[in-house]
Amino acid sequence: MRTMTASEARQGFAEIIDSVRREPVVIRRQKRDVAVVMSMDEYERLAHLNVAELQRFCDQVGAKAKQAGMTEEVLQELLNSED
Repeated sequence: MRTMTASEARQGFAEIIDSVRREPVVIRRQKRDVAVVMSMDEYERLAHLNVAELQRFCDQVGAKAKQAGMTEEVLQELLNSED
């Protein structure tokens, strides 16, 4: 992954746009990584991956709750008892 300083990024923004077609570019300011610029294709891939991961996690939690005997009725009773 390519790294540029914030100053270099300001001066060469067109170059960054061209570079992100090949790989993400890390922007550094005061010796700290502060941003990543990536292609739209890569962003969409990551966004889709995150949604898929969240769905898998929810499915796992739901399956474990069902195995433990959690039903809509039990959940409703728990919610009502907190009032």
